[in-house]
Amino acid sequence: MYQLLSDLSIVEVSSFVASPTAGLYCAQMGAEVIRIDQIGGGLDYDRYMQTAEGRSLAWENLNRAKKSVALDLRSGEGRELCVELARKTGQLITNLPEKSFLSHAAVSEGRPDMVSVRIMGWHDGRQAMDFTVNAASGYPLMTGPAEWDQDTAPPVNQVLPAWDFITGAYCAFALMAALHHRAATGEGSEVRVPLGDVAMGTVANSGAMAEMLYRGSDRERLGNAIWGALGRDFVSRDGKRFMVAVLTPNQWNAMVSALDIAESIAALEADTGVAFARSDHNRFVHREALFAIIQRAAGALDYAELADRLTKAGATFERYRTMFEAANDPVLVADNPLFGPSPANPSGFAYPAPRSLAHLGGQEPGNPAPAPYLGQHSEEVLATRLGLSTGAIAGLIDRGVVAPSDKENFRKHA
Repeated sequence: MYQLLSDLSIVEVSSFVASPTAGLYCAQMGAEVIRIDQIGGGLDYDRYMQTAEGRSLAWENLNRAKKSVALDLRSGEGRELCVELARKTGQLITNLPEKSFLSHAAVSEGRPDMVSVRIMGWHDGRQAMDFTVNAASGYPLMTGPAEWDQDTAPPVNQVLPAWDFITGAYCAFALMAALHHRAATGEGSEVRVPLGDVAMGTVANSGAMAEMLYRGSDRERLGNAIWGALGRDFVSRDGKRFMVAVLTPNQWNAMVSALDIAESIAALEADTGVAFARSDHNRFVHREALFAIIQRAAGALDYAELADRLTKAGATFERYRTMFEAANDPVLVADNPLFGPSPANPSGFAYPAPRSLAHLGGQEPGNPAPAPYLGQHSEEVLATRLGLSTGAIAGLIDRGVVAPSDKENFRKHA
């Protein structure tokens, strides 16, 4: 953890992926992120996969370095405490609907410089999740083997909830932009980020929307080939599958040199009347002939020798791994400075944890912090942020409005 945002406190009332991701990135840069949950856990508290004791590994990893306050958000008193905590900090991240007790109008009452960031579904108020906006984006119908029929073949959904993670990152950025604006003008902001807009905006930003409108049709399915450039998966003599990507002249020259295919390429250039070294277009148009040359060379060598040659030449490639293999790969994890020692996770399970994904030269990133136990900081936050006395907090706990840490009494909530 870096400490660039150590003077910033944020209240987060969220569930699932996008909203917790925004708070996570802020926390990894040193912000105090106070997550407020329903007593016993919110909608995402028990998300799969769970340990044998019932602790969610997804929740644990999306909420590292945060503080946790457990309130009865179904009660008027609990909601009032939540709103007051948001007002006191002046910054809120949430995916609760605007027409809820946590509306911007409610939290900004008496706090005109309030900044709230709200993750929505679609811009018109309809509900959405990563899986549904992905269906609308068009990408699942671009994916699949090239031989699949364009009109009747099924979609292929992505496994990673990419729109959620992109939205979370964009919300963290939008929050910083709103805070910069407040510092300059004293004005608060209500920031709304629809998940669907992030997906469709990304389609537009990538140039894909303009491409479809220009061509007047959809792209064909390409299997594992890269669109508009040269790249695909290949198989070594010993059965190892790896990806090669060529988008620059240097990458092309490195691959040709490493695979010793210059003569075959020259013959293809003579047959086709085109040159490949400096043209993505030519490489993409003639990809099948190039793929055949590359596969012949790859299939004549074991992967260890291929990897050695490609590395020395400076080619861009990587072997396909299962995620279990990746999690145990020393280069990707154990020897990667991104990962630090396992903190004391609520699950009790020790495993490598990532630091901030950004490296700031000359600054110590610090070790990863654990996720909180649910309600671990209830008493601390209510005392320091709202000035409640020990007796007042005890009364709230007795009435079931507030809950302390679930470390000892987890099973009755699991």
